[in-house]
Amino acid sequence: MLGSSVIIGIYFGCFGQKQNSANQYLLGGKQMKVVPVAISLIASHVSGVTVLSIPADIYKYGSNYAMIFFGIPITCLIAAVITMPVFHKLQITSTYEYLQLRFDTKTRLIASFLYNIAMILYLPIVIYGPALALSQVTPMNLHLINFITCATCIFYTTIGGLKTVVWTDTLQFGAMLGAILAILYLGVSAVGGLGTVFERSFLGGRLNIDFDVDPTKRDTFWAVTIGWTINWIPHFAINQGAVQKCLALPTVRDVKRTILVFCIGTVFCKGASILTGLIIYANYYDCDPFTLKRVHKNDQLLPFYIMDVASKIPGLPGLFIAGVFCAGLSTLSAQMNSLSGTVYQDFVARFVPKNITQLQVSYILKAIVIIIGVVSTTLVLVVQHLGGILPLTIAFSGVTSGPLLGLFTLGMIFPWANSKGAFIGSICSLIFVAFMMVGSRLYQTSGVLKYTPLPTSVEGCAANLTNYANSIPITDGVEDIFLLFRISHYYYSLIGTLVVLIIALPISWLTGNQTHVDEELITPWMRWAIPNKDNKYPPTYREVAMDELENLNIAPVVIVVVLGKRIFSRKKVVIILTTSSVSYRALVPTTYA
Repeated sequence: MLGSSVIIGIYFGCFGQKQNSANQYLLGGKQMKVVPVAISLIASHVSGVTVLSIPADIYKYGSNYAMIFFGIPITCLIAAVITMPVFHKLQITSTYEYLQLRFDTKTRLIASFLYNIAMILYLPIVIYGPALALSQVTPMNLHLINFITCATCIFYTTIGGLKTVVWTDTLQFGAMLGAILAILYLGVSAVGGLGTVFERSFLGGRLNIDFDVDPTKRDTFWAVTIGWTINWIPHFAINQGAVQKCLALPTVRDVKRTILVFCIGTVFCKGASILTGLIIYANYYDCDPFTLKRVHKNDQLLPFYIMDVASKIPGLPGLFIAGVFCAGLSTLSAQMNSLSGTVYQDFVARFVPKNITQLQVSYILKAIVIIIGVVSTTLVLVVQHLGGILPLTIAFSGVTSGPLLGLFTLGMIFPWANSKGAFIGSICSLIFVAFMMVGSRLYQTSGVLKYTPLPTSVEGCAANLTNYANSIPITDGVEDIFLLFRISHYYYSLIGTLVVLIIALPISWLTGNQTHVDEELITPWMRWAIPNKDNKYPPTYREVAMDELENLNIAPVVIVVVLGKRIFSRKKVVIILTTSSVSYRALVPTTYA
C-alpha cells in the first residue's frame, strides 16, 4: 500500500499535468470529479482514530457514542446550505481569507493560527494510531514505524499535490473498507451471529443510553448529540481540508452531491466501528483482556482482538493492518496538503516578492509539507504518554474548533458583527477552553480524575484467576476538583463557540455595528438582515440631507433646516436658504464643516 501510494505520487508529480502552480498543487486545477473527492473526504475523516479507538471506547463505556448518527447529517446539512455555497462563490484558497474579507487581517491571522495549532496537535495522533497497531502485532519498533509512515506520506504528498491526495485516498479507502468488512464478518461469525452480539451487549449494559444532563459525565446522550455535533461542524463545514477539496469541484451542485456521498459513507464507517466494539465485547464478555493484563491501553484492544481471533486466517491480520494504515495515511496526507496552503496564504505570502513565479510558489508549498511532517513525527513522542487517542483527539480539537466555529458563525450569520467583537471574542474563547482542557488533562494524567468504565467479567477465562478480581470498579473521586475541569471533553467546542458569540455580539453593539457587508460573505438565508442591503455603501451626509429636504414638501420660502443627530449620527447643524427659483437638491452642500 505504501508503494502504491508512492507510485501515484510520482505519476501526478512527474507526468501529465505537473504540480507546478498553486492552483494545480492545492486545487487540482478545479476540475476534480464528485466520486473521488467524496471518497477522499470520507477517507480523510475516517482516520486511525475511528478504526482503532471507537471500538475500544464502545467496549469500555457503551454505545452513547452512537448518538453521532444525529450529528453527521446535521453537519453535512450545515455545510451544504450555509458554508460551502459561500466558500465556493468566493473561490479563495485559504478558508481564513474569508475572515479578512468579512472582518479584518488580524481576525484572519488568529483564526489561521488556531487551525494550524489544531492540526499540529492532531497529526501526531493520526500517526500514532497505525504505528501502535503495527507494533502490537509485529516486533517492529513504534518509532521506526512512525518514521517510515511519515517519510512515505511526506514524499507522495510533497511531489503530487491535491490530485495525489485524492487518488491515494481513493485507493486507501478501498483497502480500509475491505478490512472493516472482513473484521465484521469474522467477528459476527465467531460469536454466533448478530443476535448473540446484541444479546450479550444488552446484558452487559453496552446498549444502554444515558440521558443524564450532568455535563461532568464522560459521555451521555446529550454530550454526544450536542457536544460532538458542535465539535464536528468545524472539522467538515469550515475545515480547510474539506473546503479545499470542495473548491476543486467545478460547480456548487457537484459540491452538494459530494457532501451527500460523504454523509452516507461516513455514517457507514462510523457505524461499522461501533458495531466492531460490540462484537469485541460479545467475544470477551466473560473474559476481559484488560483485567487479565493482556491489553494495557485502550487503543491496543482491536489489534489484540485481530491477532487473537483471526491469526489463523492467512492474510487477514495483514489486511487489517493495511486498513488501519490507510486510514491514517489518508488523513495525514490530506491535512498536510491543506496545511501547506493555509500556512503559505496566511503567513508566508506576506513576505515573498510580488513578482514570484507559480513554480517558486509550488516549491515553497512543498517545503512547508516537509516541515509539517517532521514536526508531527517528533510530537508523537509526547502524544503516546497522554492516554486514549479518542478523548485526546476530541479534547485537543475542542480548544480550537470552538473559537473557529464561533468566528465563522459570527461572520456568516450575524451581518452586524464587527471585527473588534470577533477578535476579542475569539481570544477570550481560546484562553477559556484551553484553561479547561489543560486542567482536565493534568488531573487525568496524574490519575486523580478518572472515568468509571462499565463492568467486565473474567468468570469465563480458562486460566488461573486467583490473582484477578471479577470486576474491579473504579471510584471517580472527583468531587473536590474544580467544576470546569470535570466537564466532559465533548462540550469543549460548544463552550468555545458560545464564549465567542456571548462576548463578540455585545462588543460589536457597543463599538458600532458593522455598517456595510458584502452580501456574498453572508449565508444566503441571512442576507435579509444585512444593514443597508440595497446600497453598496452607507448613504453619505449629502444623500441623507437631500432626502430629508425633498420629503419636507414646504412652500418655496426661506427655510431654516436643522439636521441633527438623527440624520448624521452626530451633532451637526445645517442652515440652508432657498427660494422658488432654486431646487432643494442644488442647495445641499457636498460636505459639511
